[in-house]
Amino acid sequence: MRSLDRYIFGQLGWTTLAVTVALTFAIWLTQSLRLFDYIVNRGLPADKFLLFAALLMPAFLGVVVPIAAFVAVLFVYNKMIGDRELVVLRAAGLSQGQLARAAVILCAICVLVGYGMTLYLQPASFRAFKDLQWELRHDFSTVLLQDGVFNEIEDGLTVYIRERLEDGKLLGIMVHDQRNAEQPVTIMAKQGAVVSAAGGAMVVMVDGNRQEFDPEKGRLSMLKFDRYTVELGSVTSGEQMPWRWREPPERYLHELLGPPEVEEDVRYRSELIAEFHQRMVVPLYTIAFVAIGLAAMLGGEFDRRGRPRRLAVAIMAVGALEGLQLALQDIAERTPEVGVLVYLPPVLVTMVALLFLYQRPRRPRRAAAPAAA
Repeated sequence: MRSLDRYIFGQLGWTTLAVTVALTFAIWLTQSLRLFDYIVNRGLPADKFLLFAALLMPAFLGVVVPIAAFVAVLFVYNKMIGDRELVVLRAAGLSQGQLARAAVILCAICVLVGYGMTLYLQPASFRAFKDLQWELRHDFSTVLLQDGVFNEIEDGLTVYIRERLEDGKLLGIMVHDQRNAEQPVTIMAKQGAVVSAAGGAMVVMVDGNRQEFDPEKGRLSMLKFDRYTVELGSVTSGEQMPWRWREPPERYLHELLGPPEVEEDVRYRSELIAEFHQRMVVPLYTIAFVAIGLAAMLGGEFDRRGRPRRLAVAIMAVGALEGLQLALQDIAERTPEVGVLVYLPPVLVTMVALLFLYQRPRRPRRAAAPAAA
Protein backbone atom coordinates (compact mmCIF):
# COMPACT_ATOMS: atom_id res chain seq x y z
CA MET A 1 0.00 0.00 0.00
CA ARG A 2 1.45 3.34 -1.05
CA SER A 3 1.86 6.26 1.33
CA LEU A 4 -1.13 8.05 -0.23
CA ASP A 5 -3.32 4.97 0.19
CA ARG A 6 -2.13 4.57 3.77
CA TYR A 7 -2.96 8.20 4.48
CA ILE A 8 -6.50 8.02 3.09
CA PHE A 9 -7.11 4.53 4.50
CA GLY A 10 -6.00 5.67 7.95
CA GLN A 11 -8.55 8.45 7.97
CA LEU A 12 -11.26 6.16 6.61
CA GLY A 13 -10.46 3.41 9.08
CA TRP A 14 -10.48 5.59 12.18
CA THR A 15 -13.67 7.35 11.08
CA THR A 16 -15.39 4.03 10.40
CA LEU A 17 -14.33 2.71 13.78
CA ALA A 18 -15.53 5.85 15.58
CA VAL A 19 -18.91 5.85 13.83
CA THR A 20 -19.32 2.11 14.45
CA VAL A 21 -18.63 2.48 18.17
CA ALA A 22 -20.94 5.49 18.50
CA LEU A 23 -23.86 3.95 16.61
CA THR A 24 -23.46 0.56 18.26
CA PHE A 25 -23.39 2.09 21.73
CA ALA A 26 -26.46 4.23 20.98
CA ILE A 27 -28.47 1.29 19.65
CA TRP A 28 -27.21 -1.02 22.40
CA LEU A 29 -28.22 1.50 25.06
CA THR A 30 -31.77 1.85 23.72
CA GLN A 31 -32.20 -1.91 23.40
CA SER A 32 -30.71 -2.58 26.84
CA LEU A 33 -33.40 -0.46 28.46
CA ARG A 34 -35.90 -3.18 27.62
CA LEU A 35 -33.87 -5.64 29.67
CA PHE A 36 -34.11 -3.64 32.90
CA ASP A 37 -37.28 -5.59 33.62
CA TYR A 38 -35.05 -8.55 34.47
CA ILE A 39 -33.29 -6.48 37.13
CA VAL A 40 -36.28 -4.60 38.55
CA ASN A 41 -38.91 -7.33 38.48
CA ARG A 42 -36.86 -10.54 38.38
CA GLY A 43 -33.82 -9.69 40.47
CA LEU A 44 -31.24 -10.45 37.78
CA PRO A 45 -27.66 -9.86 39.01
CA ALA A 46 -25.72 -7.03 37.35
CA ASP A 47 -23.07 -9.34 35.86
CA LYS A 48 -25.69 -11.47 34.12
CA PHE A 49 -27.47 -8.34 32.91
CA LEU A 50 -24.26 -7.07 31.27
CA LEU A 51 -23.73 -10.47 29.65
CA PHE A 52 -27.35 -10.46 28.55
CA ALA A 53 -26.99 -7.04 26.93
CA ALA A 54 -23.56 -7.75 25.41
CA LEU A 55 -24.96 -10.72 23.48
CA LEU A 56 -27.14 -8.30 21.50
CA MET A 57 -24.19 -6.33 20.07
CA PRO A 58 -23.24 -8.58 17.11
CA ALA A 59 -26.76 -8.23 15.72
CA PHE A 60 -26.30 -4.45 15.64
CA LEU A 61 -22.83 -4.56 14.09
CA GLY A 62 -24.10 -6.27 10.95
CA VAL A 63 -26.30 -3.25 10.28
CA VAL A 64 -23.99 -0.55 11.64
CA VAL A 65 -20.77 -1.43 9.76
CA PRO A 66 -22.12 -0.68 6.22
CA ILE A 67 -23.53 2.65 7.40
CA ALA A 68 -20.28 3.50 9.20
CA ALA A 69 -18.25 2.81 6.05
CA PHE A 70 -20.60 5.04 4.04
CA VAL A 71 -20.35 7.88 6.57
CA ALA A 72 -16.55 7.55 6.62
CA VAL A 73 -16.31 7.84 2.82
CA LEU A 74 -18.52 10.93 2.75
CA PHE A 75 -16.73 12.60 5.66
CA VAL A 76 -13.13 11.92 4.63
CA TYR A 77 -13.44 12.71 0.92
CA ASN A 78 -15.57 15.80 1.56
CA LYS A 79 -12.93 16.96 4.05
CA MET A 80 -10.23 16.40 1.42
CA ILE A 81 -12.23 18.50 -1.01
CA GLY A 82 -12.57 21.29 1.53
CA ASP A 83 -8.85 21.17 2.38
CA ARG A 84 -7.96 21.32 -1.35
CA GLU A 85 -6.16 17.98 -1.06
CA LEU A 86 -8.09 16.46 -3.94
CA VAL A 87 -7.24 19.49 -6.08
CA VAL A 88 -3.55 18.76 -5.66
CA LEU A 89 -3.99 15.02 -6.20
CA ARG A 90 -5.98 15.51 -9.37
CA ALA A 91 -3.47 18.03 -10.62
CA ALA A 92 -0.77 15.41 -10.03
CA GLY A 93 -2.57 13.16 -12.49
CA LEU A 94 -4.20 10.62 -10.15
CA SER A 95 -7.15 8.78 -11.67
CA GLN A 96 -10.51 8.01 -10.07
CA GLY A 97 -9.44 4.47 -9.34
CA GLN A 98 -6.28 5.62 -7.56
CA LEU A 99 -8.22 8.08 -5.43
CA ALA A 100 -10.84 5.46 -4.56
CA ARG A 101 -8.39 2.62 -3.88
CA ALA A 102 -8.23 3.19 -0.11
CA ALA A 103 -12.04 3.17 0.09
CA VAL A 104 -12.15 -0.06 -1.90
CA ILE A 105 -9.72 -1.69 0.56
CA LEU A 106 -11.85 -0.48 3.47
CA CYS A 107 -14.95 -1.83 1.73
CA ALA A 108 -13.35 -5.26 1.26
CA ILE A 109 -12.40 -5.43 4.95
CA CYS A 110 -15.90 -4.39 6.03
CA VAL A 111 -17.47 -7.02 3.76
CA LEU A 112 -15.29 -9.74 5.29
CA VAL A 113 -16.17 -8.51 8.77
CA GLY A 114 -19.83 -8.44 7.78
CA TYR A 115 -19.82 -12.04 6.60
CA GLY A 116 -18.01 -13.07 9.76
CA MET A 117 -20.81 -11.41 11.72
CA THR A 118 -23.77 -12.75 9.76
CA LEU A 119 -22.47 -16.28 9.19
CA TYR A 120 -21.07 -17.07 12.63
CA LEU A 121 -20.94 -14.42 15.35
CA GLN A 122 -24.51 -13.19 14.97
CA PRO A 123 -26.22 -16.62 15.19
CA ALA A 124 -23.84 -17.72 17.96
CA SER A 125 -24.52 -14.66 20.10
CA PHE A 126 -28.26 -14.65 19.44
CA ARG A 127 -28.43 -18.35 20.28
CA ALA A 128 -26.65 -17.70 23.57
CA PHE A 129 -28.97 -14.76 24.21
CA LYS A 130 -32.13 -16.83 23.63
CA ASP A 131 -30.77 -19.71 25.72
CA LEU A 132 -30.06 -17.35 28.61
CA GLN A 133 -33.46 -15.71 28.20
CA TRP A 134 -35.14 -19.12 28.17
CA GLU A 135 -33.22 -20.10 31.29
CA LEU A 136 -34.20 -16.92 33.10
CA ARG A 137 -37.84 -17.48 32.24
CA HIS A 138 -37.96 -21.12 33.31
CA ASP A 139 -35.23 -21.57 35.89
CA PHE A 140 -36.79 -20.07 39.02
CA SER A 141 -33.76 -21.09 41.08
CA THR A 142 -31.85 -18.14 39.56
CA VAL A 143 -34.32 -15.25 39.44
CA LEU A 144 -37.96 -16.25 39.75
CA LEU A 145 -37.93 -16.86 43.51
CA GLN A 146 -37.27 -13.34 44.74
CA ASP A 147 -37.20 -12.51 48.40
CA GLY A 148 -39.88 -10.22 49.78
CA VAL A 149 -42.16 -10.84 46.80
CA PHE A 150 -45.15 -13.11 46.23
CA ASN A 151 -43.81 -15.16 43.29
CA GLU A 152 -46.56 -16.64 41.14
CA ILE A 153 -44.80 -19.68 39.69
CA GLU A 154 -47.85 -20.85 37.74
CA ASP A 155 -51.63 -20.61 37.98
CA GLY A 156 -52.67 -21.52 41.51
CA LEU A 157 -49.13 -21.74 42.95
CA THR A 158 -47.65 -18.80 44.87
CA VAL A 159 -44.36 -18.80 46.79
CA TYR A 160 -43.17 -16.17 49.27
CA ILE A 161 -39.62 -15.99 50.66
CA ARG A 162 -38.60 -13.59 53.40
CA GLU A 163 -34.89 -13.78 52.69
CA ARG A 164 -32.59 -15.58 50.29
CA LEU A 165 -28.97 -16.15 51.29
CA GLU A 166 -25.96 -16.23 48.97
CA ASP A 167 -25.50 -19.99 49.41
CA GLY A 168 -29.04 -20.60 48.10
CA LYS A 169 -30.71 -21.19 51.47
CA LEU A 170 -34.22 -19.78 51.77
CA LEU A 171 -35.54 -18.31 55.03
CA GLY A 172 -39.18 -17.71 55.97
CA ILE A 173 -40.96 -19.70 53.25
CA MET A 174 -44.67 -19.71 52.55
CA VAL A 175 -46.28 -21.71 49.74
CA HIS A 176 -49.95 -21.34 48.85
CA ASP A 177 -51.06 -24.16 46.55
CA GLN A 178 -54.56 -23.95 45.12
CA ARG A 179 -53.99 -25.92 41.95
CA ASN A 180 -56.64 -28.20 43.39
CA ALA A 181 -59.37 -25.61 43.96
CA GLU A 182 -61.34 -27.94 46.21
CA GLN A 183 -58.48 -28.42 48.65
CA PRO A 184 -56.24 -25.33 48.87
CA VAL A 185 -53.11 -25.84 50.95
CA THR A 186 -50.84 -23.36 52.71
CA ILE A 187 -47.38 -24.48 53.80
CA MET A 188 -44.99 -22.46 55.95
CA ALA A 189 -41.46 -23.25 57.04
CA LYS A 190 -38.56 -21.54 58.76
CA GLN A 191 -36.05 -22.43 56.06
CA GLY A 192 -35.51 -24.53 52.95
CA ALA A 193 -33.76 -24.77 49.60
CA VAL A 194 -34.39 -25.29 45.89
CA VAL A 195 -33.34 -28.66 44.50
CA SER A 196 -33.55 -30.34 41.11
CA ALA A 197 -35.13 -33.71 40.44
CA ALA A 198 -35.84 -35.89 37.44
CA GLY A 199 -39.41 -34.61 37.20
CA GLY A 200 -38.49 -30.94 37.55
CA ALA A 201 -37.71 -28.57 40.41
CA MET A 202 -38.96 -28.60 43.99
CA VAL A 203 -38.65 -26.69 47.24
CA VAL A 204 -37.47 -28.67 50.25
CA MET A 205 -38.88 -27.06 53.41
CA VAL A 206 -37.57 -27.67 56.94
CA ASP A 207 -39.30 -27.11 60.29
CA GLY A 208 -42.74 -25.90 59.38
CA ASN A 209 -46.43 -26.73 59.15
CA ARG A 210 -48.98 -27.61 56.48
CA GLN A 211 -52.45 -26.10 56.73
CA GLU A 212 -55.39 -27.45 54.74
CA PHE A 213 -58.94 -26.10 54.85
CA ASP A 214 -61.93 -28.35 54.15
CA PRO A 215 -64.74 -26.10 52.83
CA GLU A 216 -67.42 -28.81 53.23
CA LYS A 217 -66.75 -29.35 56.93
CA GLY A 218 -65.47 -25.87 57.58
CA ARG A 219 -62.48 -27.36 59.35
CA LEU A 220 -58.82 -26.31 59.28
CA SER A 221 -56.32 -29.10 59.72
CA MET A 222 -52.67 -28.47 60.56
CA LEU A 223 -49.73 -30.83 60.23
CA LYS A 224 -46.30 -30.00 61.63
CA PHE A 225 -43.28 -31.44 59.87
CA ASP A 226 -39.52 -31.53 60.09
CA ARG A 227 -39.06 -31.90 56.34
CA TYR A 228 -41.53 -31.39 53.50
CA THR A 229 -41.20 -31.22 49.71
CA VAL A 230 -43.32 -29.16 47.30
CA GLU A 231 -43.12 -29.86 43.59
CA LEU A 232 -43.35 -26.83 41.37
CA GLY A 233 -45.12 -28.38 38.40
CA SER A 234 -43.78 -27.73 34.94
CA VAL A 235 -41.21 -25.19 36.12
CA THR A 236 -37.79 -26.68 35.65
CA SER A 237 -34.37 -25.98 37.01
CA GLY A 238 -30.78 -26.47 35.99
CA GLU A 239 -30.35 -29.14 33.33
CA GLN A 240 -34.05 -30.04 33.02
CA MET A 241 -34.92 -27.20 30.67
CA PRO A 242 -37.92 -27.75 28.36
CA TRP A 243 -37.31 -28.14 24.64
CA ARG A 244 -37.76 -25.11 22.45
CA TRP A 245 -37.66 -24.49 18.70
CA ARG A 246 -34.70 -22.42 17.56
CA GLU A 247 -35.71 -19.29 15.67
CA PRO A 248 -34.16 -18.40 12.28
CA PRO A 249 -31.79 -15.66 13.62
CA GLU A 250 -30.14 -18.14 16.02
CA ARG A 251 -29.43 -20.80 13.40
CA TYR A 252 -26.23 -21.29 11.47
CA LEU A 253 -26.23 -21.29 7.68
CA HIS A 254 -26.44 -25.07 7.23
CA GLU A 255 -29.30 -25.22 9.72
CA LEU A 256 -31.35 -22.75 7.70
CA LEU A 257 -31.35 -24.85 4.53
CA GLY A 258 -31.08 -28.29 6.12
CA PRO A 259 -33.87 -30.88 5.89
CA PRO A 260 -36.80 -30.27 8.28
CA GLU A 261 -36.43 -32.12 11.57
CA VAL A 262 -39.58 -31.04 13.42
CA GLU A 263 -43.01 -29.77 12.47
CA GLU A 264 -42.03 -26.16 13.15
CA ASP A 265 -39.28 -26.38 10.50
CA VAL A 266 -41.91 -27.12 7.88
CA ARG A 267 -44.32 -24.47 9.15
CA TYR A 268 -41.72 -21.71 9.16
CA ARG A 269 -39.78 -22.86 6.11
CA SER A 270 -40.25 -19.56 4.27
CA GLU A 271 -38.81 -17.60 7.20
CA LEU A 272 -35.77 -19.89 7.34
CA ILE A 273 -35.09 -19.38 3.63
CA ALA A 274 -35.60 -15.61 3.94
CA GLU A 275 -33.12 -15.54 6.82
CA PHE A 276 -30.55 -17.35 4.65
CA HIS A 277 -30.87 -14.76 1.87
CA GLN A 278 -30.71 -11.95 4.41
CA ARG A 279 -27.46 -13.29 5.88
CA MET A 280 -25.89 -13.43 2.43
CA VAL A 281 -27.07 -10.05 1.17
CA VAL A 282 -26.48 -7.76 4.18
CA PRO A 283 -22.66 -7.47 3.69
CA LEU A 284 -23.24 -6.66 0.00
CA TYR A 285 -24.89 -3.42 1.07
CA THR A 286 -21.47 -2.27 2.27
CA ILE A 287 -20.29 -2.34 -1.35
CA ALA A 288 -23.38 -0.44 -2.49
CA PHE A 289 -23.07 2.20 0.24
CA VAL A 290 -19.37 2.78 -0.37
CA ALA A 291 -20.00 3.00 -4.13
CA ILE A 292 -22.69 5.62 -3.52
CA GLY A 293 -20.33 7.62 -1.34
CA LEU A 294 -17.50 7.49 -3.89
CA ALA A 295 -19.82 8.43 -6.73
CA ALA A 296 -21.09 11.41 -4.76
CA MET A 297 -17.62 12.64 -3.78
CA LEU A 298 -15.49 11.77 -6.80
CA GLY A 299 -17.87 11.34 -9.71
CA GLY A 300 -18.91 14.00 -12.17
CA GLU A 301 -17.43 17.46 -12.45
CA PHE A 302 -15.10 18.55 -9.68
CA ASP A 303 -16.29 21.32 -7.37
CA ARG A 304 -13.81 22.96 -4.99
CA ARG A 305 -16.61 24.28 -2.76
CA GLY A 306 -17.68 20.78 -1.75
CA ARG A 307 -20.81 18.93 -2.71
CA PRO A 308 -23.64 19.58 -0.24
CA ARG A 309 -26.31 18.67 -2.77
CA ARG A 310 -24.65 15.39 -3.60
CA LEU A 311 -24.21 14.67 0.10
CA ALA A 312 -27.96 15.02 0.59
CA VAL A 313 -28.73 12.86 -2.45
CA ALA A 314 -26.32 10.16 -1.29
CA ILE A 315 -27.84 10.07 2.20
CA MET A 316 -31.36 9.85 0.78
CA ALA A 317 -30.25 7.08 -1.59
CA VAL A 318 -28.83 5.03 1.29
CA GLY A 319 -31.99 5.60 3.34
CA ALA A 320 -34.17 4.48 0.44
CA LEU A 321 -31.98 1.44 -0.09
CA GLU A 322 -32.31 0.47 3.58
CA GLY A 323 -36.10 0.81 3.37
CA LEU A 324 -36.19 -1.29 0.21
CA GLN A 325 -34.11 -3.95 1.94
CA LEU A 326 -36.62 -4.21 4.80
CA ALA A 327 -39.54 -4.35 2.36
CA LEU A 328 -37.96 -7.10 0.28
CA GLN A 329 -37.11 -9.07 3.41
CA ASP A 330 -40.77 -8.96 4.47
CA ILE A 331 -41.87 -10.08 0.99
CA ALA A 332 -39.31 -12.92 0.99
CA GLU A 333 -40.62 -14.22 4.33
CA ARG A 334 -44.11 -14.51 2.89
CA THR A 335 -43.13 -15.59 -0.64
CA PRO A 336 -39.89 -17.61 -0.66
CA GLU A 337 -39.99 -17.95 -4.46
CA VAL A 338 -38.97 -14.31 -4.83
CA GLY A 339 -36.22 -14.50 -2.23
CA VAL A 340 -33.48 -13.95 -4.83
CA LEU A 341 -34.86 -10.45 -5.47
CA VAL A 342 -33.13 -9.25 -2.30
CA TYR A 343 -29.81 -9.41 -4.16
CA LEU A 344 -30.90 -7.03 -6.94
CA PRO A 345 -30.88 -3.65 -5.12
CA PRO A 346 -27.25 -3.71 -3.89
CA VAL A 347 -25.97 -5.13 -7.18
CA LEU A 348 -27.85 -2.67 -9.40
CA VAL A 349 -27.06 0.32 -7.20
CA THR A 350 -23.37 -0.60 -7.15
CA MET A 351 -23.28 -0.84 -10.96
CA VAL A 352 -25.02 2.52 -11.42
CA ALA A 353 -22.76 4.21 -8.86
CA LEU A 354 -19.61 2.84 -10.51
CA LEU A 355 -20.79 4.00 -13.94
CA PHE A 356 -21.33 7.49 -12.55
CA LEU A 357 -17.97 7.40 -10.76
CA TYR A 358 -15.97 6.60 -13.89
CA GLN A 359 -18.03 8.73 -16.22
CA ARG A 360 -15.89 11.43 -17.75
CA PRO A 361 -17.13 14.92 -16.95
CA ARG A 362 -18.31 16.95 -19.88
CA ARG A 363 -15.97 19.70 -20.95
CA PRO A 364 -17.60 23.07 -21.57
CA ARG A 365 -17.65 24.04 -25.23
CA ARG A 366 -15.48 26.98 -26.23
CA ALA A 367 -17.22 29.83 -27.93
CA ALA A 368 -16.35 30.18 -31.60
CA ALA A 369 -13.99 33.02 -32.39
CA PRO A 370 -15.64 35.89 -34.27
CA ALA A 371 -14.88 35.99 -37.96
CA ALA A 372 -12.40 38.60 -39.12
CA ALA A 373 -13.91 41.54 -40.91
